Amino acid sequence: MLRIAHISDIHIGGSPQSVERAERVMRYLAALPGPIDALIVTGDLADHGTVEEYEIVRDLLRRSPYPTVICPGNHDSRPEFRKVLLGEQGDGPPNGPVNQVLHLAAATIALCDSSIPGRPDGLLADETLAWLDDVLAASRVPVFVGMHHPPIPLGLPYVDEIRLGEAHRLAEVLGRHPSAAALLVGHAHTAASGTFAGLPLRVAPGVVSTLLLPVESAERAPIDYDLPPAVDLHLYDDGSLVTHTRVIT
Repeated sequence: MLRIAHISDIHIGGSPQSVERAERVMRYLAALPGPIDALIVTGDLADHGTVEEYEIVRDLLRRSPYPTVICPGNHDSRPEFRKVLLGEQGDGPPNGPVNQVLHLAAATIALCDSSIPGRPDGLLADETLAWLDDVLAASRVPVFVGMHHPPIPLGLPYVDEIRLGEAHRLAEVLGRHPSAAALLVGHAHTAASGTFAGLPLRVAPGVVSTLLLPVESAERAPIDYDLPPAVDLHLYDDGSLVTHTRVIT
């Protein structure tokens, strides 16, 4: 069985409690008595994309005892993300997509950069889709594809307006490869599930805050900073994906 811990939307600097909430999640994950094969973080690690915020993120992620892979979100800044979190010093274009792959014995995790610098919505660049196509084609184990922006509407008007654009291009790539196992995303600040391109879609809950549904609030973008952070635990076995959401109090 494959076990993946999935967190998203840490937004360090996005609230006075952002660091404490992220620390709470990392303590929970580090203290788990059972094995975790990987930790993935699907974007919005920093709120303003500053070096100082990423230095805090770096220190937080160093507490992970598991193989960890990350990708940017719309609040992240690619040059600072590369420099502080990936240790890249001028290698490659600083504003190019930050795509990351983690190879495990039983699976491959491919995190795509769906961010568009300066915009809140998402798009997978041609080079990102080509990169993903190559990763899927080369893998002989299931591939979990991740990114920040969901490719489908979630019933959250504010988020749905800034979801992944041209999602059909992603569907075409995924549809060519039987190695694709599931899609793991963030951005919505609430745990959700669905399907995309015939695959399970899992949306991680937010760490910094929770976005409420229209049936829960009359506000356009009702963000609750008092509800506790949460983490998803994905279990994959024999082609079946089961997800458990844990609230961290």
